[in-house]
Amino acid sequence: MADEVKSADHVEEESFLKSIINEIIGSPINLILVAIITFLIYKIFQSRKPSPSPPAEPELPKLRKDFTVAELKAYDGNQPDGRVLVAVNGKVYDVTKGKRFYGPGGPYAAFGGKDASRGLATFSVTANDNNEYDDLSDLSPTEMDSVKEWEMQFKEKYDFVGRLLKPGEQPTNYSDEEDEAGSSDKSGGEEKLEEKTKTEE
Repeated sequence: MADEVKSADHVEEESFLKSIINEIIGSPINLILVAIITFLIYKIFQSRKPSPSPPAEPELPKLRKDFTVAELKAYDGNQPDGRVLVAVNGKVYDVTKGKRFYGPGGPYAAFGGKDASRGLATFSVTANDNNEYDDLSDLSPTEMDSVKEWEMQFKEKYDFVGRLLKPGEQPTNYSDEEDEAGSSDKSGGEEKLEEKTKTEE
């Protein structure tokens, strides 16, 4: 008797499966839906596989030097090493790790290899091809506050390289000891610059 019950259950399962298959095959809409569902399940499983990460760019050696406006232009990301430097409020920062923003083709590429202070103050992302030092003296107090806020963001995010030199100003000779101290406290050179600026005032 138990065998008869098992046999009846088995027949019911087979007829249930046959009715589902017949329902799917019998309607073109159901076939399309099954194909779409199968494709979506395949895509979900494909997206969960880890994609190979792009090769990391080799880290460039730390750069410690002061720049004139003309010298800074060479560091727009188009040179072989791809280094990108940006000056903000008289200080030069290595923004190479933000190359997708400041490098060639980036939304802020106009700032690469240039003094970005005026553009950041006026919220203008246009290239300043002026080869002269911009003392920012004609900016309003609000615009200068904006430059200082941008300077703080650059200071936190990027490595300080040196100063943007005014005409006739002599570059600082950075020693190896300062470089080592600068790697543990990257604002060391900036503090020196602030002290020098205070003494000049």
